[in-house]
Amino acid sequence: MTSTEDLWHHYGRSRANSDRPVPDTFFWNWEQNSGPGPEILGDLTGLYVGDLGAGAARHAAHLAAHHRPAQVIAVDASPAQHAMATDLYAHLAPRLHIALSDAVSHLHTMPGTYDVLYSVFGAMDFTDPRSMLPAAATALKPGGRLVYSVLAHYLSGAPAEPESVPGTIAAQTADGERTTMSRWVLQEHVWEKLLAEAGFTEITSSVLPATADAPRTADTLLMSAYRTS
Repeated sequence: MTSTEDLWHHYGRSRANSDRPVPDTFFWNWEQNSGPGPEILGDLTGLYVGDLGAGAARHAAHLAAHHRPAQVIAVDASPAQHAMATDLYAHLAPRLHIALSDAVSHLHTMPGTYDVLYSVFGAMDFTDPRSMLPAAATALKPGGRLVYSVLAHYLSGAPAEPESVPGTIAAQTADGERTTMSRWVLQEHVWEKLLAEAGFTEITSSVLPATADAPRTADTLLMSAYRTS
């Protein structure tokens, strides 16, 4: 496997063919069906917002269409996800901009730009937080906010890691070959420590319980922090 292999080629393709409207809802939890919504982000009117690991940009499209930001930039490193997002929501430009880039590289090109950054089981899960969190702090304006949802434990039921190390999960290449990728499933106190080290303050967290008792479901860890002013 090369570093540029698109491991998200197959993800969401069938849904993109049948579910094309801008979503009316925005949820943080794993099942995407209940709990807090975009109100967690506060009033976005006139603000610059970034979605890190946006996938098909459904959350970003919701914010662009319903919450009057100056602009939402939906960032994803997968060419397949970028193509789907463009096909679904390019008509929301310029309020929605769909960017093909890995999140860390993008953030380093945007110092002091964003009022709000968020991720819903996106780049925060699949990027080393020791790279991601300092880059997010750099891209936020002083006092800007970072909010993200990640797994509170592995989908297998195994507990989250007590230190900043990734787990290995199954993945699939574009040609169908089985492979693996890294996913950071960390305990709450580990995220809090990493955020503080990256220059964030007012760090809060909450656990959103799973809404179904079924295989491969999970509680959600919702983190919020502000860049030091």
